[in-house]
Amino acid sequence: LLPDFNRMQENGIWETIFAAMSQAFFTLSIGIGSLAIFGSYIGKERSLLGESINIASLDTAISIIAGLIIFPATFSFGVDPGQGPGLVFVTLPNIFNSMSAGRIWGTLFFIFMTFAAYSTVIAVFENIISFGMDLWGWSRKKASVVNTILIIVLSIPCVLGFNVLSGFSPLGEGTNILDLEDFILSYNLLPLGSLIYLLFCVTRYGWGFDKYMEEVNTGEGIKLSPAFKGYLQWVLPIIIVLVLIQGYINFFS
Repeated sequence: LLPDFNRMQENGIWETIFAAMSQAFFTLSIGIGSLAIFGSYIGKERSLLGESINIASLDTAISIIAGLIIFPATFSFGVDPGQGPGLVFVTLPNIFNSMSAGRIWGTLFFIFMTFAAYSTVIAVFENIISFGMDLWGWSRKKASVVNTILIIVLSIPCVLGFNVLSGFSPLGEGTNILDLEDFILSYNLLPLGSLIYLLFCVTRYGWGFDKYMEEVNTGEGIKLSPAFKGYLQWVLPIIIVLVLIQGYINFFS
């Protein structure tokens, strides 16, 4: 396998960087508080920066492995890898049927995807479960039951969007309710949440940079240098705003 960097120039270097950053927002659930909640569970003996690097490295490694499996399979069968849910539930099963020992590979794929789905649900909804526990003093059981009911109710429109409500196009012709939910989350909540959280942590209008540095560097592991203050307070917010703007441009163009 050899990387072809000419593809980056063909698609546009900024477009490639934007796609990678958008993927990072999504796969790490940055901006909706999940990592903040899990970070609060880490003992004081480990530094937050060191654990963050471990998580990002592991996530990147898994993404690369998945890419080495999925993309060659789709390209070899002349399939567009950007088909979305249809790729997973329609195209890939057909590809597995055409492969040697396809049932075994297909079974393993959907088992791993099930684990991935459960881990994603746990990561995302641990945030709102903790919210109910901290704000209203609920037990974990009560918070889980309430949020399970809410999840089921809020998921119904998305499910109906592929059958009963398939004629409803909230964002223009060819779109469905899942596209609307993806737009709200991926193009709005993730970048805006990240921006608000970042500014709260490192500026004097929120937590403050000194308190942020103290918390990040507590425990053993990689430490964050104070030299990154300008980057965190100015450069990184600008990058997030550019990602937000580029997302709108790509979506509505």
